[in-house]
Amino acid sequence: MQRSWGMIKDPIYGYVHVSEPEIDVIDTLPMQRLRRIKQLVFADYVYPGANHSRFEHSIGVMHLAGLLGESLPVEMPKEDVQKVRLAGLFHDLGHGPFSHTFEQILMKKLNKTHEDLTPWIIMGTELKDILAKHGFKADEVANLSVGRGNKEKAFMNQIITSSVDVDKMDFLVRDTHHTGAEYGKVDVYRLIYTMGVADDNLVVDSSALPTLEAFLIARVESFRAIYYHKTARAAQILLVKAMEAADEELDLCGFKSPEEYLEMDDYTVWSKLKTCKKSSKIMKDLERRRLLKCAYELEMQAEDKSISSLFGLEGIRSQVEDELAAKAGVPAGEVFIDTPSLPSIPYQHMMDFDPMEIPIIDVEGNSRKVLRATKLSRTIEVLRGFVNIVRVYTYEKNREKVKSAAEKVLGNLPESGRVSY
Repeated sequence: MQRSWGMIKDPIYGYVHVSEPEIDVIDTLPMQRLRRIKQLVFADYVYPGANHSRFEHSIGVMHLAGLLGESLPVEMPKEDVQKVRLAGLFHDLGHGPFSHTFEQILMKKLNKTHEDLTPWIIMGTELKDILAKHGFKADEVANLSVGRGNKEKAFMNQIITSSVDVDKMDFLVRDTHHTGAEYGKVDVYRLIYTMGVADDNLVVDSSALPTLEAFLIARVESFRAIYYHKTARAAQILLVKAMEAADEELDLCGFKSPEEYLEMDDYTVWSKLKTCKKSSKIMKDLERRRLLKCAYELEMQAEDKSISSLFGLEGIRSQVEDELAAKAGVPAGEVFIDTPSLPSIPYQHMMDFDPMEIPIIDVEGNSRKVLRATKLSRTIEVLRGFVNIVRVYTYEKNREKVKSAAEKVLGNLPESGRVSY
């Protein structure tokens, strides 16, 4: 790493050293805006301590990216370590207000994700000039920040974006720390210090297989208890509904430049939604925690994943919602189907991981073999597609009628299939 400028006190890792290039980019609008975007939207409606921001998560990802870059048993120049740290710092710059909740609007209107906007922001703001001043090519850092960097050094991309990357390592331990949930007690340092490179790809040493299993189990349990918690999702569904209702007036995806996009954060858009006539009632409900109620939920097996994915298609989901509303005798638009495949789900890509993509290096004597995780661990194989839940929400007054309609349309839920959290 380049010469240290100073330290930042982090609640997870203690003192995190930052270099001069890092502090120069940290003190810019694109980075400081992340302080005004929550990491977990409405998780604080369940866990009051979950008020941390994308900013502190980005600092954590930068720190872990540097540790992994420095510990890999390959010749990695200091400039490359600094580059991967900057990429980790920048990886969430493209997030809109309310993080993943805004993604549903972004996908619908522009067919883009926050990862598409991250390089656009880096190349279109003062970050480009600051990187150049410190000797870095902005386009290289921008592409690396979303895992699309140098193909000749694929492991550098995989540090930022892969089945076991520093982004997932940080948000698992950080989100469980702030929520108080205990699912993320994962030894990320053991994962980092036992990683290597084979054929230019990141691999995990077989000696760390139990730690890798714990990491993947923590991902599943955290998804159930935090990211897809039914109360947090009830609020997120209402927020999406508010943004859709107000979009004609506010034109939330009408930005033409990075500067216009960066004007939007949780605070500014919340205020606009409150004053917009078409969304003000929903915002009043959210401010008073008057939320939708879950009338029906079904946990399916891995082989039923296609059903969940089907409900992720807006046209099909809307059609079934209308059918449920008609059968329940409630107004259209008061029934909502929720599935982990929706883009508004925080870290929905966690459930799309394929353990076959996690290479394990096994060393016996003088022989080195690269195997797939599922060849060595039945636990990891079982986790594939483990969480596949479809829920039906409605307003409290409609709950029993919608429950009855959902059981007729989607099937009765056996006791063994009920979700208790």
